[in-house]
Order: sequence, then C-alpha cells, then structure tokens
Amino acid sequence: MTDAARHDVWAQGAGYERYIGRWSRPVAAAFLDWLSVPPGKAWLDVGCGTGALSQRIVEAAAPARVVGVDPSEGFVAHAAAHVVDARAQFHVGDAQALPVANGEFDAVVSGLVLNFVPDQAKAVAEMRRAARPGGTVAVYVWDYAGEMQLIRRFWDAAGALDPAARELDEALRFPRCRPEALRALFEGADLRDVATKAIDVPTVFADFDDYWSPFLGGQGPAPGYCMKLPEAAREALRDRLRASLPPARDGKIHLIARAWAARGVA
Repeated sequence: MTDAARHDVWAQGAGYERYIGRWSRPVAAAFLDWLSVPPGKAWLDVGCGTGALSQRIVEAAAPARVVGVDPSEGFVAHAAAHVVDARAQFHVGDAQALPVANGEFDAVVSGLVLNFVPDQAKAVAEMRRAARPGGTVAVYVWDYAGEMQLIRRFWDAAGALDPAARELDEALRFPRCRPEALRALFEGADLRDVATKAIDVPTVFADFDDYWSPFLGGQGPAPGYCMKLPEAAREALRDRLRASLPPARDGKIHLIARAWAARGVA
C-alpha cells in the first residue's frame, strides 16, 4: 500500500453518507437516465458502497434483480440494511475477481469506485466478463481535477498549507478520472460504442459547518488526511477553507459536483 493510499479509509457507512453519499445519489439518478437500460434486467453494482446506486436502480430501473459487491464488510452491511427490496442482495467481493458467472448480467455498473481499484484495467475486464454479449458496462467517477468542487477546494487549501498534502490529492493520484482516459480504458477492454458524459449536480451546504464536519468523519482520502493532522494544523486548514468559501446571501454555500461517466457495449 502506498503512503497516499493509507488515507483511503472506506469502512463506516454513516460517515461516508455525510461526506459523499448524499451527493452521489443525484449523480446516480442522472447516470441511470443516460444508460436507459430497459426494465426487467439483471444488474451488477461493482463497488456498491453504501448502496446509493443500487437503491436508485431498484427505484427507477425496474430491475429483475440487483447484486451489489463491495470489499468492505461495513459498507455491505449498511447497503443490506438500507436497500430493503427483495430484488437486491449484497456480497463482499473484489472488483478484480468478481464472484459471478460469465455473462450473468444485462447491465454491469460501478459508481465512484474505479479509481480506488489497484488494477483498473482488470476491473473493467471483469465487468465485461460479467456482462452478457450486447449488455451494458458503465462507470462514473468524480472529476477530481476540475469541478468536483467540494473536494477540489479542500485539496487546494491543504496543499497551500502543507506541500506534502499535494501527493494525496486525488486529481494527481487518479489520472483516469477524465473522459479521454476512461474511453481508452473501455476500448482497451474491447467494449464497443464507447461514450463519455459529464454529469453535474448542485451541492448546496446549509453553512460552513455542513461543509466542514464531514471531513471529520475519516471516510475517504481527504477526511483521512484531515483527521491525521495535529489539531493546530487542522484548525488552520478549517480557517483557510472558511475564508475561501464565503456564503451566498441566503447563508448557504453553493458548489457543484461533476462526475465523468463512461459506457460501452460488451
């Protein structure tokens, strides 16, 4: 494990929900609208996390069944407890060796996960293997280098105070979170008709505390870094962020979150 990866804590569902989960849900909705998979299909959610994408599939895609796979026992337990539908089931498993049969699913999807998989090409190849011929394979990832603003603002502030923080910045660590790189990854897995799309959703924070407090939950690279700082350094980071995020006239902080999506045909 690299030094940077040691900050990538993904284990506790409630902390993740406050940090990213609440914003991932509208992205999941737009992603599924873009895919337009017909009803009655079998879905595999790779790296299902707390179940945000699986929940949206159940609600909006009229699936025959949804299987979620994630390496975190804590996330799988959270998803199973919160996605209460007989069509959905969740299992602990690795995206690089999916515990499913060849061609078992009509749609194989992954939300906000691919960049954290050590061998991303292998993960996409596994997703293709799990899809039936003619099935849909698709992913989405945050635009860390650009308009995933809540994280971009954090690392810009952290890097200004601590040059060592720059090596943890997801924009540098995850160069495949760009449309050209996603396209190349999909085409390298022999997926056909590859397309990419930017998905933008508003992230409106009630006040600065609503923005800041999720970084104290320790779930993910930025919160992991934040909670390893000495108290004085963490307070300096908080103050710099507060100064860089003035509220609007309504007292809220208005940002956007952009995800890049890619899809292909198996």
